Amino acid sequence: MPRRTLSYWQLTGPGAVLVGLSIGAGEIVMWPWITAKFGASMLWAAALGVFLQLWINCEIGRWTIVTGEAPYTGFARAWMGFIYILLFLTVSLLFLPGWARVSGAALKAIIFGPDGPGADWVWTGITFLLIAAMLFGPKRMYRAMERIVIGLVVFITLGLIFVAFQVGNLDAWAEMGRGLVNFGHIELDDEFPFGRFFGAVVFAGAGGAGNLWYAFYLRDKNIGMGARMPSLHNPFRSGTHEEDATGYVYPETEENRRAFKDWFRWVRMDQTLYFWLLNSLTMFLFMFGALCVLRPLGVVPTEGRIIWDMSLILDESMGTFGRYLFLLIGMATLFSTQLVSVDGNARVWSYIIRTTLSFGARIDQAKLYVPFAVLFMVAGTASTWFFERYAVTALGFLFNAALLSGFTMAMYVPLMLYMNLRHLPVSARPGPISIGMMIIASVVYGSFALYSLWLAVF
Repeated sequence: MPRRTLSYWQLTGPGAVLVGLSIGAGEIVMWPWITAKFGASMLWAAALGVFLQLWINCEIGRWTIVTGEAPYTGFARAWMGFIYILLFLTVSLLFLPGWARVSGAALKAIIFGPDGPGADWVWTGITFLLIAAMLFGPKRMYRAMERIVIGLVVFITLGLIFVAFQVGNLDAWAEMGRGLVNFGHIELDDEFPFGRFFGAVVFAGAGGAGNLWYAFYLRDKNIGMGARMPSLHNPFRSGTHEEDATGYVYPETEENRRAFKDWFRWVRMDQTLYFWLLNSLTMFLFMFGALCVLRPLGVVPTEGRIIWDMSLILDESMGTFGRYLFLLIGMATLFSTQLVSVDGNARVWSYIIRTTLSFGARIDQAKLYVPFAVLFMVAGTASTWFFERYAVTALGFLFNAALLSGFTMAMYVPLMLYMNLRHLPVSARPGPISIGMMIIASVVYGSFALYSLWLAVF
């Protein structure tokens, strides 16, 4: 186990990238829409979703800093069926590109307004072209993405704080506080059935397989045993790099135990500061904005237009500056999610094929990454065109994607706990509190998934 020689802030990045993924769906689209419709009465559910995922991410980090592997390799050892199910769900989500569609619509709104020229799929394609330039231009894709996402997250957070001070009032803060402790309260209607509520809880945070991508960022940042694994380089700039099929398990020595505890403290701090606190802050600020701006007027935005509608109302209180500021915040938020989603999905497919399938052992991961990234961008644009033609809304995209992501989490969360208890050295295994929280998360996601299936069937 390598020793940690750099400070926390010198190693910062992986948690921030995960925030960049998290804030683009539930935080800016789903939960503000729910708040505009029902008020802040279900804020507890959003807070619960992020808090549960904090513990899940720490267990994913535990596996990676000990082994240097992404959890997919461990899943394959347990049962290859898990891998095929995860790939199937990834393919399904490939045709539900909600972030891309809303991001493209936000870019059009900034330039021309929501009714400007061009269909949604055209603007979706434009945003994907920008992403391709960011991914395939730099030599090290992760390093460039990390810097871009951190810059976007800083801008989003500061912008939201400024807007909150401009439009906020004590009554709205009090309602937010009541919603936070209103545990168990759920409001449903025909437009917001239980399946959508479940999806919203899942997307309060990274949601679905997105949490598993944290392992890739730890590896590329040389965290723990990730330092012994090759990082993914751009094949257009620096050739290719082999991906090791298996990682490591350290021998039980006092030095290794101390090194593990030091790295795991770093992971806990990374996830607490970025994923839990910063993610929760940005989500609450988006909800607060909807509560102060949309809710008093009785405005429940048309699906997919929440960013534009809020910007128009801010125009009345803050002027043109307020309108364009919120449009830029919305665009930055959605674009960061879109960028990380393309990278994460391409990493998953290239990693799984390279490390778990026999024919993939002969192919460099970087050579697999590029065609998969291009495939996801092309498929996202094409499916946006298809669903736009048949009047499927962007918010419908996101809620369906969130529901599928919930089934994904119901499957891998208990498996993640089993792997860490069964295969890691004794000194690296989770303690009673971590075990208890992972069991609670397994019960929550599993019961929600089963109940959603029961409602769908009966």
